[in-house]
Amino acid sequence: MSTRFSSSRRFPLLTTLLTVTAVTVAAVGCASGPQGPAQTADAFLSAFADKDVQAAADLTNLPEKAAPALSSAWDQLQAEELIAHSEPPRVTGDTATVDYTYEWHLPKNRVWTYSGQLQMGRSEGAWAVRWNSANIHPQLGNTQTLQLRGLPAPKARVNERSGSDVLVPGPIYRIFFDRKGTADPVGVANSLAIALRQFDERLTPLSVLTAARRAEGKFTVITLSEWEYNEVSGDLANLRGVSYDKQWDMVPTDRRFAPDLLTQIRKTVIDEVDGKAGWAVLTVNANGADVDVLTEVEPQASPSFSLSVDRYIQNAAQRAVDLRQEQAMMVVMQPSTGAILAIAQNAAADADGPVAASGLYPPGSTFKTVTAAAAMSAGLADPETVVPCPSTIIVGDRTIPNYNLFTVGDVPMWQAYERSCNTAFAKIASELGGQDLRTAAAALGVGPDYAVVGLPTVSGSVPESDELVQRAEDGIGQGKVLMSPFGLAMVAATIAHGTTPVPYLISGHPTQITGDRTQLAPEVVDGLRLMMRRVVLGGTAERIRDQGEVYGKTGEAEVDGGSHAWFVGYRGDMAFATLVVRGGSSDNAVAVTRDMLTALPAGY
Repeated sequence: MSTRFSSSRRFPLLTTLLTVTAVTVAAVGCASGPQGPAQTADAFLSAFADKDVQAAADLTNLPEKAAPALSSAWDQLQAEELIAHSEPPRVTGDTATVDYTYEWHLPKNRVWTYSGQLQMGRSEGAWAVRWNSANIHPQLGNTQTLQLRGLPAPKARVNERSGSDVLVPGPIYRIFFDRKGTADPVGVANSLAIALRQFDERLTPLSVLTAARRAEGKFTVITLSEWEYNEVSGDLANLRGVSYDKQWDMVPTDRRFAPDLLTQIRKTVIDEVDGKAGWAVLTVNANGADVDVLTEVEPQASPSFSLSVDRYIQNAAQRAVDLRQEQAMMVVMQPSTGAILAIAQNAAADADGPVAASGLYPPGSTFKTVTAAAAMSAGLADPETVVPCPSTIIVGDRTIPNYNLFTVGDVPMWQAYERSCNTAFAKIASELGGQDLRTAAAALGVGPDYAVVGLPTVSGSVPESDELVQRAEDGIGQGKVLMSPFGLAMVAATIAHGTTPVPYLISGHPTQITGDRTQLAPEVVDGLRLMMRRVVLGGTAERIRDQGEVYGKTGEAEVDGGSHAWFVGYRGDMAFATLVVRGGSSDNAVAVTRDMLTALPAGY
C-alpha cells in the first residue's frame, strides 16, 4: 500500500500514516533515526512535503548538498503545496528502492504530477536516502535547478467579414509635445507636422502649435503603431519638447479603415482579448541556460473577434462620404442577417462622435415611408388609392406646401410617394390615429432600443400624438420625429427582408432589444417595395437608376441654416441610409450613395 504525505500549508502532516515517527538525525547512521528503508523514505518524503528541507536533508547521506537543492525546488517552483506518495520498498541486501509520486501545487491552480525513485542504502545498520537530484525529479541533473516559467497567451485579434485583421495586439507610441521644453515651439510644431501628416492629414503646423498653446503641459499629438513610429522615429529624435511613451494596446492595421468605429470596438473588446496563459517547468544549468522542458501546458488564445463589417463596403462608403465638405455619414446593413456592413463618417462628422449610429436628425420625406406603412396597415390607403397633391394644404392652423409649390393633382399614393408630395402625406397622417405612426415605425425597426455590442445606437424617436397639426407635420418628417442613419437603415432593411432583422456588429455577441417590435403585413411590405422602386425608376432618385435594381426614398429636412439631405434604400441584400447634414438637395445624398455603389467590386 502506498503512503501519502502533504505539505502542512494546506493539510496537517500525515504522521498517522507513518509506522515510525520521523525524527531529525544529526548525521547518517545515528541509532536514534528511522530503522528501516520504508521508515526512512517515509520520513524523508514527509519532511520534504512539509517544506522542512533540513530535516529531509539530514535523512540523506549528503545533507550539505541535499538541503540547498530541496529548498531551491520549493523556491523555484513557487510551490504552494507538495503531496508525496510512496510505495513499499524493494530491498536487496544493504540497498533498497522506493518509488515515489510527487504532486506539486503551483500558483494559479497549476498542478504538476510525476513519479521517480529514491535509492536507499544501509551503513552501520542505519538506512539513509542516497542523495542525488533524481530525488527531486528523475530528469534533474545534479548541477541543475528547476524553474517555473509562465507562457503568455497570444492575444485575440479583431477581423472584418472576410477574415482580414483590422485590430491586432501590439505596442503603440503616444507622441507628446510640450512647448515649454523648447526655445523654438514654432519650428518644432512645423517639424512635427511635416513628419506626422502622412498619418493624419489634419495635422498642420498651426493645429499643432494651437494645441500646444492651449495645453498647460505636454499633450498627445498623435498615437502611432510600431511600424509607423519606426518610420518617423529618426525625424522626432532630436526635437526638443517632444517625447513619447510605449504601451500595449489593440492597434489598427489600417488607421484609415473605419477609425471611429474601430475606436468603439476597441473599447468593447479590450478586456476580452487575453487568452489563458500557459506554463512550463524547465531544468536550467549552472550558467542559467535552459536544458530541458519537464512539463508544459500550452497557452490558449482567445478566439478572434469577427466583425460584421465588410472591408469593401466600408472602404467604398468611407470614400464616398469623404468627398463631402459637410458632415456626411452612411450606414449599410445586410437585411437577411442584420449584419452591419459599414458605418462611415467623414472627419467633419467624427467631430460630433458616433453620429451615424446614434445621432438624431429630422428625417424629412424619408419618413413618408413610415406614413405610407401606417396608412396601409390601418386600411386607410394602398399604393393605388388616389390622393390629392395640391401645391399647399391647410391642416388645422398650419399651411403645408410642396417643394417649390409643385402640384400633380389627384394621383395614386405611389405617385405621390414617387414625387415626394408633402401635401398628400400630411393629409394622410392627419387622418391616422394618434399611435399609428409610432406603431408603424416600430414595425419598421425604429423605436426599440438595440444594445448592439461594440456600437452605441439610437434608432429614433416617434412620439404618439392626438394633435392634428403635429401628426401632419410628423407624417412628412418635419414635426417632432427624429431618426438616425442607423434607424433609417433598419427601415430599409426591414422592407428588403420583409421582417425586421436583429442588427449586430461582433459575431457571437448578440444584440439585446428592448421595446415592442410588431411585424408588417406582407401586403404592406409589397406596397412599400413597389413605391420605393418607382422613386428610383422615375422619381426623385433617378440619378441612381443605373446601379442595378435599387429601391429607395429621398428626403430633405428643413432645419436652421438649410436642410438635411437623405437617401435610404436597398439593393439586393444590402440596405443603406445616407445623410449629408445641411447638404441641401436630397440629390446630394443620392450622389454619395451612388459613389459608394459604383466603387464596389463586381458581385456586390
